[in-house]
Amino acid sequence: MNELALAAFAAANDCHAAEHEARTQRFERFEASFDADSYLATLHARGLRWLARSDPRFPQRLRAIHDPPPGLFLRGAGEPELLAQTNVAIVGARSCTDYGAHVARRLACELTAAGVVVVSGLARGIDGYAHRGALDVRGGETVAVLGCGIDRDYPRAHAGLAAQIVAGGGLIVSEYPPGVAPAPWRFPARNRIVAGLALATVVVEARERSGALITADLALEEGREVLAVPGEITCALSDGTNALLRLGAVPVTCADDVLEAIGVEPTTKPEDEPPPGAPRSVLSAIDGGAQTADDIARATGMAADAVAAALTELELAALVRGSAGIYRR
Repeated sequence: MNELALAAFAAANDCHAAEHEARTQRFERFEASFDADSYLATLHARGLRWLARSDPRFPQRLRAIHDPPPGLFLRGAGEPELLAQTNVAIVGARSCTDYGAHVARRLACELTAAGVVVVSGLARGIDGYAHRGALDVRGGETVAVLGCGIDRDYPRAHAGLAAQIVAGGGLIVSEYPPGVAPAPWRFPARNRIVAGLALATVVVEARERSGALITADLALEEGREVLAVPGEITCALSDGTNALLRLGAVPVTCADDVLEAIGVEPTTKPEDEPPPGAPRSVLSAIDGGAQTADDIARATGMAADAVAAALTELELAALVRGSAGIYRR
């Protein structure tokens, strides 16, 4: 069967709604008139590529899943081999908390620095922060999997992030050709590719029923590691992750937990030394549980302006992240 024809066929035929027999007949007619060379030339002119499942560069991990796609459309200059490296999926809620955003970005940054390729779905929330964390590392490459045609940036708000991924040497991939619109059932299908590309899936935040848990289930079905970040028991966005932990998922408290789970030697390095003086005291206060500037001032006995100056210095040194008045390592 022509893999490219099968994938291109999806652009004009809704495989979710069509009956199997009628769809097969339409495909046979489509394949008989399909000009693969012309189609590939059109893709190339648009900066897109096609990687067939039969291509030796197609990632073996994805080929081995229960329902692998006939191939992948690629956007970006990254080599297809990027899809077969030491990959970890980081997924989670679209409407994430500041804590979840911080954890996803930090984990992705540290994993990328350790040589891991972060895979996610370019969605709002945790997915987006995971991609950004990978891009925080100089030369960091990340893989974004779409649930729509390869020519689309979805959500539209992440068009800039998609451009950064491409500029950074990463890849945007989809099983869907140009012209395929996003649809609700395409995202669970997308999730099997996210999980299929990765050695392990890390769920940062998720409600009790969410797409992130679908990805985790798919990873489990394929015998891949599933890890979860513990969350507050009073937060609905922790219900899914805490449920995974009760079921035996590996708890994640740092990037080394993920590296250990996938059999990669942790590359823990001594923490960057904070600047001397006030910033060191502020950092110690944050490590001790202080979160707001007022908390830090009370813990250190420092004046408010001195705390603000120290926090600015620590943020510039990338030792502290602040969001909505909350400061964390």
